[in-house]
Formats: sequence, C-alpha cells, structure tokens
Amino acid sequence: MRIKDLFVHYKWQFIFMLLLVLLDAGLIVLFPLFIGYAIDDAMLKQFEGPILLGVLGFATLLVGAFRRFYDSRFYARVFEKLGTQIGSKENEPTSTRTAHLGFLSEVVEFLENSLPEIANNLVGLLGTLAIIAAIDFRVFIGCVIIMLVIIIVYWVTEKRTTRFNASYNDELEQQVNVVTKDSPILLRRHLKQLMKWNIKLSDLETINFSIVWLFMMAFLVLAIVMVASDAGLSFGSIFSLILYLFQFIESTTVMPVFYQQWLRLKEITGRLKSVEL
Repeated sequence: MRIKDLFVHYKWQFIFMLLLVLLDAGLIVLFPLFIGYAIDDAMLKQFEGPILLGVLGFATLLVGAFRRFYDSRFYARVFEKLGTQIGSKENEPTSTRTAHLGFLSEVVEFLENSLPEIANNLVGLLGTLAIIAAIDFRVFIGCVIIMLVIIIVYWVTEKRTTRFNASYNDELEQQVNVVTKDSPILLRRHLKQLMKWNIKLSDLETINFSIVWLFMMAFLVLAIVMVASDAGLSFGSIFSLILYLFQFIESTTVMPVFYQQWLRLKEITGRLKSVEL
C-alpha cells in the first residue's frame, strides 16, 4: 500500500475533502487583509470593515467544523478496514503485525490531521505571497529568497532523514518480540536503540530549523524597517503586511515539519505494501 494508492481508491472522498480544505484555507488567508480594512474603517467611524470581518469569522467556523466532522468519520472507516487486514495476517510475526498497526495509525493520523494542515498552509502561503507582492514587491522578493533557502537545506538532508527513519522502524518492528522475552537487558538495549535513532532525527531537525530560523529573523527585521518607513502605505496596510509576514514565517516554519512526516510515511507505507484496498 502506498499513500498514492489510498488517494486513487478513495478519489471522490479525497476530492470532496480537498474542496473543503481549499475553501477553509481561502477564508483564513483573508483575515489579515480584512483586519486591515476593519482598522481603517474603525478609524473613520465606519462599520463596514468590522462587520465583514465578523462575517468572515463565522463562515470560517462553519466550513471548518463541517470538514472536521466529515474527516473523522471517513478516516475511522479506512483505519478499521485496513487495520483488520494487517492484524489478521497469520503468516507474519505478531511483533511485525503490531508494529504495522502502529504504522497504519500514523498514516491515518497524517491524512486526517496533517494533510488538511498542509493544504491550509500551502494555500495560505500562496495567498500570502500574492497579497505581499501586491502591497510591497521588495518584501515579496525577500520571501522567495527565504523559500529557496528552506528548500535547499531540507533537500540536502533528505537521504539522511530517510535512513534514520528506516533504522528506527526496523528496531520498532522487534518490540513485541523483545517484550515477550521478559529480559530487562534486552528491553533496555532495544529502547536504547530506538532512542538513538530518535535523537539523531531530532538533532538533524534542530540543525535544519536553526539555520532556517536565522535567515527568517534577519529577513523579518529588514522587512519591517522597509515597510514602516514607506510613506505611501496607510497604517492599515502596514499592519496587514506585518501580519502577512508573520503568517508567511509560520507557514514556512511548519511546511518542513510536514515534509519530514511525509518522508517517514513513504518509508512506512513501503512496509505495508501487502495491504490491499
């Protein structure tokens, strides 16, 4: 089983969920812009901007709540169907089947929670970049440069991340066998190996994040100085732009985390290749 196979088998459900996610993300990306409108109108004793902001908030609530109700029920059915297959494979050791059920839980958790967040962040990032470009093109160029830095950093470490995940999962598949032997020495050795690979993954992510964070903070300070000194922008526009900068930083910080999860799931689903949809 590959994640691609899940998308193909349940294509209509995923298309419907994707439409909901895109609608939800599109509404969220409008918040800083509408906050700017609300500020400008409130300063002029007008109420159109604040009212529109309230309508936007209520619409976002309705779409988001419906999507989450639908997602939880759909993925519960997927986990029940595939989990029954994995747990019933008598030709595989109990330890392997138990580990694979855990792997399947990770896949479902990613699809239910992380995938909508990825779509939200991606749509939000594209929308944020478009609005930043419209307000101040200099800041937009800076955003593009930061994105290139992030792509290069995580591309360079991709193979190492995959290798660490594979070693961690190899050890995890032995867990039930180790526990059933009732040997504290073997159990301690097993847990030590698990934590060794976990620490390696954590250290690699910390180094990557630190490099990216330094670039982003330098860019944020420079961008704020530039827009604050621009006499051609209203206070509401400057405030909206700064909010969009923070939204850009949030999205670009989270996306690499999702990328790391994706690399791990590619390795995991290779171990679940015998599961039929």
